[in-house]
Amino acid sequence: MKTKLAKNDVIPEAIMRRYGQYLRLEKAFSANTLDAYLRDLQKLIDYYDREQIDFREVTLAELDHFAAGLLDSGVSHKTIARVLAGVRSFYHFLYVEKEIEQDPTELLASPSRGLYLPEVLSLDEIDGILQSIDQSKDEGVRDHAIVETLYSCGLRVTELCGLRFSDLFLEEGYIHVRGKGNKDRLVPISASAIDELRRWFVVRQHLDVKPGEEDYVFVTARGRHLSRITVFHNIKQYAQLAGIGKNISPHTFRHSFATHLLERGANLRGVQAMLGHESISTTEIYLHLDRQHLKEEILTCHPRNIKK
Repeated sequence: MKTKLAKNDVIPEAIMRRYGQYLRLEKAFSANTLDAYLRDLQKLIDYYDREQIDFREVTLAELDHFAAGLLDSGVSHKTIARVLAGVRSFYHFLYVEKEIEQDPTELLASPSRGLYLPEVLSLDEIDGILQSIDQSKDEGVRDHAIVETLYSCGLRVTELCGLRFSDLFLEEGYIHVRGKGNKDRLVPISASAIDELRRWFVVRQHLDVKPGEEDYVFVTARGRHLSRITVFHNIKQYAQLAGIGKNISPHTFRHSFATHLLERGANLRGVQAMLGHESISTTEIYLHLDRQHLKEEILTCHPRNIKK
């Protein structure tokens, strides 16, 4: 059975055909393995198409954004590692074939396996990010509401981008969230996040929102709903402006939401429900973070550990 290459307007068909031949003849891939590599490469092509990136000019930072987008959408570390292996293979081929002068994937890192302990922001760091957002601009008012909503509700970035007005029950203090696997949940929303959303609504009503996009809460200046990559990119910039050296993504606010709740005595099952985790074991990682925090506090503050 002959492998079909996905048609696209991002990478010339001739290059894709040569790459398929390279995998089949030089790498001696089976038809199944070849299909898997090309399917994974399609994820990168779709990203380039959305973000209007020239495949020959892509930077390491943009490839990192691509990988982070996969992580934020719930793709497993193992799958991301496989996809990135395919991306490296493709760019190695382009470099060998002299289609590019430098391989941008040389320093592209795969996510580590095993126990994943995510970065967590302190309240001061979250406030610092909020203060770095210029609210004299329409985009700043929107992004201020985005950060408050991400942290207040512990949302995945895909859930935030898909949030619609029909999902908001602000008078009751809840929002309706469509999670992974189309599983619905109701999540409480803080008064501060509600205030920020209402400030954004005042700005939003003056935008020329495109037909079919009217129900989306968060839209661009051009009137289209936000992509998760845009949210990722903007939050990275605000973290840099705030002088935060941690590796920040939209998911960081979700991690911080869960960790801060458990540090303050919230019930694990309740946090599981708010995060939309199918398994309690996924939520328990935040207990590990909480215990680590407690251990550090004891080692720092206990009189037997303080050197005289």
